[in-house]
Amino acid sequence: MEQMTDTTIAFIGLGLIGGSIARGIKRARPDIHIMAYMRTRSKLEQARQDGIVDEILDGVDSRLSRCDLIFLCTPVEYNAQYLATIRPFLKQGALITDVGSTKTKIHEEILSLGLEDCFVGGHPMAGSEKTGYENSTDHLLENAYYIITPARGLAPEGEASGASSSAAESPSPNVQRIVRVAETIGAIPIVLDYREHDRITAAISHVPHLIASGLVGLVRDNDSPRGLMKLLAAGGFKDITRIASSSPEMWSQICMTNARPIADMLERYIASLSQILADVKEGREDSIYRFFDASRSYRNSITDRAKGSLEPAYEFSVDIVDEPGSISTLSVILAAKGISIKNIGINNNRELGEGALKISFYDKDSMEAARRQLEKYKYELSPR
Repeated sequence: MEQMTDTTIAFIGLGLIGGSIARGIKRARPDIHIMAYMRTRSKLEQARQDGIVDEILDGVDSRLSRCDLIFLCTPVEYNAQYLATIRPFLKQGALITDVGSTKTKIHEEILSLGLEDCFVGGHPMAGSEKTGYENSTDHLLENAYYIITPARGLAPEGEASGASSSAAESPSPNVQRIVRVAETIGAIPIVLDYREHDRITAAISHVPHLIASGLVGLVRDNDSPRGLMKLLAAGGFKDITRIASSSPEMWSQICMTNARPIADMLERYIASLSQILADVKEGREDSIYRFFDASRSYRNSITDRAKGSLEPAYEFSVDIVDEPGSISTLSVILAAKGISIKNIGINNNRELGEGALKISFYDKDSMEAARRQLEKYKYELSPR
């Protein structure tokens, strides 16, 4: 892995993702000078106290002319607006990048401003239910895919990893600079055309959020006056609709900045639902079986070794007898090993074979440590 050559970096916005990138860079390269600007001054002061930010900016000003690399880490719709403001302060060889989850809008703005030679887009595919600098970590992006989108795009369907490209396909020097950033913080760089990126994220992230919210709406709008659907909704329903609890402000903005790819994928999904509806109405058991079988096979082929665009749920259920002290005993067993529990609750609907108690954790390591500890005490857990 080649070392980063950029030694002065600015962050416009220092929330969860920007803060985590800054922390990751400082962990690996404490010699790199980091300056940052955001509206909440107290968080910048905290970042300086943490040793992450060396210099606090009061806004977009001439101090940016010292920067080799400038990160735009504000909401997607604002990132593009900062480009024209930053432009007068760019020194020769300086590079701008962003961390937005949709890319077409900012790339179109780059083209209109003639900034192709000093911009490379980025999308670190990790997140958390918590937001803000205070929840950033130096390991949030470890083993997460870091999508890198060259300003001039690639050939249609073009895709290459910065670490494995052939000589003929090797990324430009500016792209390599962002590849090195990704590798420095432990992420997995993948170079994609920005239009292909938006098509992919529409399918694996944006449309699933719409579907999850739609399923919640389906139950809400068709529930009985007694609210029995809501009462009985648990297990599988809560799992597949978990992401419907995400920020409505953020997701409405994402839909507006990636409208065309989302609409295309929604049309394809609606067509597939129409086919399923016809098969159900006509009683085509073979077709329904093939539908479930193909989905299961493809779902089982998806790796769980790297983080993706949707935050995973670190949880399992425990088969436990409902008697006084049973939950307290389990909690003490985990607390004795310093394992923090995010949430704990009763599974009232266990039709998929879950245990009576569902426990969720903040990260995979905590979940696996808890699993080992409870199995040592002969608790029955699912899924295994």
